[in-house]
Amino acid sequence: MSIYLFAFFVSFIVNFILIIPFINLLYKLKFQRAHQKTRDAFNQRTPIFDKFHKMKAGTPVGGGILIVTTTLLGFVIFGLVIIAAGRNIVTNYQSIVSEIKILLFTFFTFSLLGLYDDLKKIFFWRDSSFFGLRLRYKLIIEIVLALIVSFWMYKDLHIKIVNIPYVNVLDLSWMFIPFATFVIVSFANAVNITDGLDGLSSGLLLIALLSFWIISVSILDTPLLVFISIWIGGLVAFLYFNIYPARIFLGDTGSLAFGATLAVIGLLLGKIFTLVIVGGVFIIEILSSFLQLTSKRLRKAKIFPAAPFHLWLQYRGWEEPKIVMRAWIFGVLFALLGLMISFLK
Repeated sequence: MSIYLFAFFVSFIVNFILIIPFINLLYKLKFQRAHQKTRDAFNQRTPIFDKFHKMKAGTPVGGGILIVTTTLLGFVIFGLVIIAAGRNIVTNYQSIVSEIKILLFTFFTFSLLGLYDDLKKIFFWRDSSFFGLRLRYKLIIEIVLALIVSFWMYKDLHIKIVNIPYVNVLDLSWMFIPFATFVIVSFANAVNITDGLDGLSSGLLLIALLSFWIISVSILDTPLLVFISIWIGGLVAFLYFNIYPARIFLGDTGSLAFGATLAVIGLLLGKIFTLVIVGGVFIIEILSSFLQLTSKRLRKAKIFPAAPFHLWLQYRGWEEPKIVMRAWIFGVLFALLGLMISFLK
């Protein structure tokens, strides 16, 4: 246990020391939220979003770049330290290499996709010829990446069942691949959509990861414990500077990678039902956005005055810190409920 707590504190201290120089670097590189008017998935203006978020223009975007980098490097370093110290490495699977491959591939590739999206929004948003990723093409890339990860989980780790508490264990066979792909893509976009208010997605992610850290401790999965410990350390340091009024934003680099990896951790632990409950606020956010987009596509009319859910609350007059704090409270309640169901036999 001590090695994992040590990994957390080292990660926190390293990120806390680096983040201020990193923020200054982002200012110098002009890696900041652009001042342009935003558009939705149908290329229509979003005046309600612009109204509540215009004051955020100019804030550095790129917290995800720092956390992804330090987490990947920290995981490699601590992995080597554990091996050198002769500590026993415990995993739930026969191939620890495959487990690590799946974890790191998801984290890295989804962060690259998010980085491209951030670069396009910040520097090339006027130029549609710059390999412009429309929503459909971005979604296709996400699906391809998720399919690769899902195939590895099925083929290398032989994961093919879904445990539904108090009901039964379902053997999905090869259907696990499209099922896992749907879960990964859904959570990648759910966290991305939730990342709209200062501290909202990062705080909810921290709560969810703490839940899965507790589950990982209970089953003693060394790779997941080390990875989550380092990741949480970086998130805590980032959240210190991301709470209202934020000095730095996560960006798509972080939100896409973090959402996809959160889903993969839930799948690796065999806790898909727990994942859905622990990520309850993320589910509410993406469902509200999905219903809005579907209604605009089919009915040519909105269901809500604004979506996702947190933007609708702003439209109703709720102040940003109130929305975030109350979302964290519900995040904690969902996490406790998910843990209770996870541990009850």
